[in-house]
Amino acid sequence: MVDVLLGLQWGDEGKGKIVDFLAPQYDVIARFQGGPNAGHTLYVNDKKIVLHQIPSGIFHQNTINLIGNGVVLDPVTLKRECESVKAFGVDYAKNLYISQRTHVILPTHRALDKASEIIKGNEKIGSTLKGIGPAYMDKTGRNGLRVGDLFDKTFTTQYIKLRLKHQKLLDSMNFHEDISAWEEEFFEAVEFMKEFKIVNGEYFINQKIKEGKRVTRVGSGPFPTELHDATGEELRKIGSEFGATTGRPRRCGWIDLVALNFACMVNGVTSLIMTKADVLDSFKQLDVCTAYNVNGTETREVPFQMTRLQIQPKLESFKGWNKDITAMKNPSELPSEMTEYVGFINKYLGVNINYISNGPGRDQLVKIG
Repeated sequence: MVDVLLGLQWGDEGKGKIVDFLAPQYDVIARFQGGPNAGHTLYVNDKKIVLHQIPSGIFHQNTINLIGNGVVLDPVTLKRECESVKAFGVDYAKNLYISQRTHVILPTHRALDKASEIIKGNEKIGSTLKGIGPAYMDKTGRNGLRVGDLFDKTFTTQYIKLRLKHQKLLDSMNFHEDISAWEEEFFEAVEFMKEFKIVNGEYFINQKIKEGKRVTRVGSGPFPTELHDATGEELRKIGSEFGATTGRPRRCGWIDLVALNFACMVNGVTSLIMTKADVLDSFKQLDVCTAYNVNGTETREVPFQMTRLQIQPKLESFKGWNKDITAMKNPSELPSEMTEYVGFINKYLGVNINYISNGPGRDQLVKIG
């Protein structure tokens, strides 16, 4: 049996905590895509840790954690992360597996990422500069190096060959920064990676499924309901909405049911978890986007090219619950205003919210369905 946990907005939905909560119910936690721009924040014994590469099930000793072939893996970030996990008394090497087909982020990928952002000027996308985009470009272009290549005696030769290709691109972008320090750190991390269990990921996962194991996968522009006022700032402050990887302020806004409904539809979502509900405790009024006004026409569909359209959200207002919900354990304790708010969302989406997260702690979850 395979269950998929997806973030249905634009990232930072609180996936890490939910995976940590669900992990004991599963035998295998597999990260199937993404790079070290991810920031899964967990609280273990009231101590905070942020995971960027390692699946969030690593703190459960009987759970197998797999980094799959859809991931682009930075050996340097992985090494640092393993050291952080070890400080919690966890034997990370015991239950951490890596697919041999996982593509590797190279120092030149980071350089290409930085060079690309520089030449874009004011049109830059705000890359985390982790080399993720260039690594995926090499993957799709069949140029990249994979984890399995790290153990080949010709790896250094393969790296130099690809580095020369990358250097031509860097020269064309007039980027001449010295990356020798990055390379030294990279090759040290490559040696470190040789202590891991490197597996044929596809066969590994399918064998676990045949054995009856329960498997879960963790995955993650325009923002019509974004708040640029004091309310948006209050949401950001109360919710500590700053990137776990970059530290940059996150954009905040009211829940957009048009976008959420689209995400549920295309992903075949069967159950929802509402995170950071406690952030709304102090608000007297809560707004919900139920439709878009696109160039004068109302619609409940997500437009094809949102960046080129004038979109105004149609908002419906609900009375806030104005009550601290962080200590609540049972659905009967939840304020009636919250019950009404959640019920409206369920009806609109046709998919029920089954858990409400009412704090950052791994046990701060209320099962309501």
